[in-house]
Amino acid sequence: MLPSADGPTRSATAQRTVRPPSPTDLWQAWRVVSTLLPPTPVHPGTPGLPGGDFALKLESLQPTGSFKVRGALVALSALEEGSRVVTASAGNHGLGVAYAAHLLSRPATVVVAENASPAKVSQLRRFGIDLVRTGTSFDEAEAHALYLAERGGHYLSAYNDPYVIAGQGTIGLELDDQLDEDLTVVCGVGGGGLASGLGLWASTRPRVRIVGVEAEVSTAVSAAVRAGGQVTVDIGESLADGMAGNIERGSVTPRLIERYVDDLVTVNEAEIRMAIRHLVTERGCVAEGAGAAAVAALLAGKVPVRGRAVAVVSGRNITLPVLTSVLA
Repeated sequence: MLPSADGPTRSATAQRTVRPPSPTDLWQAWRVVSTLLPPTPVHPGTPGLPGGDFALKLESLQPTGSFKVRGALVALSALEEGSRVVTASAGNHGLGVAYAAHLLSRPATVVVAENASPAKVSQLRRFGIDLVRTGTSFDEAEAHALYLAERGGHYLSAYNDPYVIAGQGTIGLELDDQLDEDLTVVCGVGGGGLASGLGLWASTRPRVRIVGVEAEVSTAVSAAVRAGGQVTVDIGESLADGMAGNIERGSVTPRLIERYVDDLVTVNEAEIRMAIRHLVTERGCVAEGAGAAAVAALLAGKVPVRGRAVAVVSGRNITLPVLTSVLA
């Protein structure tokens, strides 16, 4: 896919050099995020009830329906005025970039696969960005976005960027004010930006463990951690479409996750479906598949918990037919 007319394939794309973020980046990100976004709430849970003994950090209540608006705002704030940003996204990162571009008056191009979530594509069109649909996977959309950026623009990865990673880590700084106790924070892992950001935050304070959760059919990050560098893995279809796909060559996230994240686990499709149902029927929260991954791991007993467990509900952008099917 993506021959010469549409740009190079992912394997032909030159590896980018990206520096890892530092704690200083995290505090600079906090100045941006705390100015532009209100803190998202924590649902405390109901100890004693089935599935009620862990808290929820409701990033699903962000204005774009996902945590990824944090990293987008931080990254676009760091660009010179007038600089065009180009990105690829399964949907939520694109929505974050589109929102940030609109709020900060920056030009943006978002590339999505032809089979990206219709709910997310519909929302993207509202922000007036340049929307490009190409390929049948995130990998192909990402390769095309890199191709476009080489011809004029700043490529912004959904995960392989120090400002994006630091922006996602601001979730932890909010938790500092919301839960003053030992914590095990559980989050979904696709490209690894969220887990890397939370790991960076956890490195600045004691009594916090971070556990990342991959979909069983998409384990690019854990494979890279085991191999000591990016490897290509087979990707299956998943309800957690926002976490599905391989990662960019040279990505900093596997190294950050190896250093800062305490554990990586996987969940299967049945467990993701159960978590979506649990969130709706027991917690009154709507979540997409990727948004429910952390809850799926906790409900399945796959997370070694120390202190208070907190699941990051990272997004709500699920289509009504898919949600209806899961609930049925």
